[in-house]
Amino acid sequence: MKTKSNLLLLSTLLGGLLFTFLFWKERLALNLLIYSIYLLAITFINPDVIKSTKLKIYGLAHLLAAILVVINNSDLSVVTYYISLLLFIGFGHQQQIRTIFTAFLAAILQMVTVPFNAIKQLSQISMGNMSLKPFFTLIKYIFVPVIIVILFSCLYAAANNVFAHYAETILTHIGDFLDQLLHFFFKDLSFERIMHLCFGLVLTGGLLLAFFDKSLEKAELKCKEQLHRIRRSLGQKTIWYNIAKTFTGNLLTRKMALKTEYIVGVISFAALNLLLLMLNTIDITTLWLGYEPTGNFSGELHQGTNSLIFSIVMAMAVILYYFRGNLNFYPKSKTLRLLAYAWMVQNFILIISVFIRDGYYIEFHGLTHKRIGVLVFATLCIIGLATVYFKVAKQKTIFYLFKVNGNIWFALLLTFTFINWDVLIVKYNLNHVDTVSIDPYYLTSLSEKTLPILDKNRSKIHPSTNNDSEIAKVDQPQEALMRKLDQRIGYFKERYHQESWLSWNLQDWNTAKYFELNK
Repeated sequence: MKTKSNLLLLSTLLGGLLFTFLFWKERLALNLLIYSIYLLAITFINPDVIKSTKLKIYGLAHLLAAILVVINNSDLSVVTYYISLLLFIGFGHQQQIRTIFTAFLAAILQMVTVPFNAIKQLSQISMGNMSLKPFFTLIKYIFVPVIIVILFSCLYAAANNVFAHYAETILTHIGDFLDQLLHFFFKDLSFERIMHLCFGLVLTGGLLLAFFDKSLEKAELKCKEQLHRIRRSLGQKTIWYNIAKTFTGNLLTRKMALKTEYIVGVISFAALNLLLLMLNTIDITTLWLGYEPTGNFSGELHQGTNSLIFSIVMAMAVILYYFRGNLNFYPKSKTLRLLAYAWMVQNFILIISVFIRDGYYIEFHGLTHKRIGVLVFATLCIIGLATVYFKVAKQKTIFYLFKVNGNIWFALLLTFTFINWDVLIVKYNLNHVDTVSIDPYYLTSLSEKTLPILDKNRSKIHPSTNNDSEIAKVDQPQEALMRKLDQRIGYFKERYHQESWLSWNLQDWNTAKYFELNK
């Protein structure tokens, strides 16, 4: 145990030093990949971590996410990196967890409890016959009061300006004193660099030191994936039963309640199917079979998209409500199931209408992140409907839905990270500039990886007048756009020369190569 604790604490110390070396005044790029390789190596060396197939899969997924940061260097790739890291840590230290949501929560819990985990590990260290446990026990007694004092100090400072002034003065004096003390012993160090090192130690400790409480893991193990009929005795009365009985009286017997819920479900799904049939008929005749834009076609297309997506999510919630328990095992539930399946099919048709609306929007106004987001969300709705169908048909639990959909969403997130969306948006819009009413200021505001494409197509960056859109009516002189583009190119050149090899990524390298920059 002592050898394991020494290994983890030494790894945390080295990880903190590596962190401040890799990330001090650097951009997130190659340094993230190096840091991830270190974390993966220490995790798989740790004898307390079981090297299961699941851990290896999520380890490879995290490594892939780190590589994609170096290749694409987009905001999406960085977000995917952090999510994959937390999932790897969550599954690594609590491997009986089955859903990515619980793994994510477990990793956050582990990060929050870093001080307690560190004290527990440090208290197991001994130097000869002398144990450090009494010393760290004393620190444990002091740590909680200090945190409480800091928390209430922040609250009081927010409530009283005079108190905030004195607190700021005290903290400034303490910071100046520590800074002078550091400069006295170490001339090349600064207080900010020490804080950066401490942050690296805390972060690395949170990723490597396992949280000793397994309550979250044990709680999830109680969740089942297959529905089972729950037989309650007449003597078992919940608070919800008593509340319902107040309004229904003697009608609420066990059999009558299930039959009543079945009848209400049939009426509800029948009415909802008729309502949605009317909407789908209108969409098919006016949208599917030839759409002719009018004066305010932008508003027409945009108006209903958000409402339709919300309605699809609500539709899945209604299905989950009615098929949450014993109604799945009701002998006469065939009609209810058929109505539910019909409503799923109609919601699938509704999703197709969302795709068509967004497709027209892209055809008239070009690609943007939001329009791509609508396509992605509609795709997730299709997956959600498919898994809800499987849940109803195979009598699965809501926990099963969370497990399956979570894994699919994470796989799609990794897949979407392969695509360089900013470059795709700029290329598509500039290639269709003669037929699409684009926003040139939007294009010139995208990431620096698009600068070579924009510089090559300067003549195309102007307001389009093909459609009577609001974008086309805005006065946007081309000189101002070119000035903005030149400023961004100049900023990139200045930044590129200031960064070291730790900030290297493929997109910056390609951009620098286009502008013939050499370090």
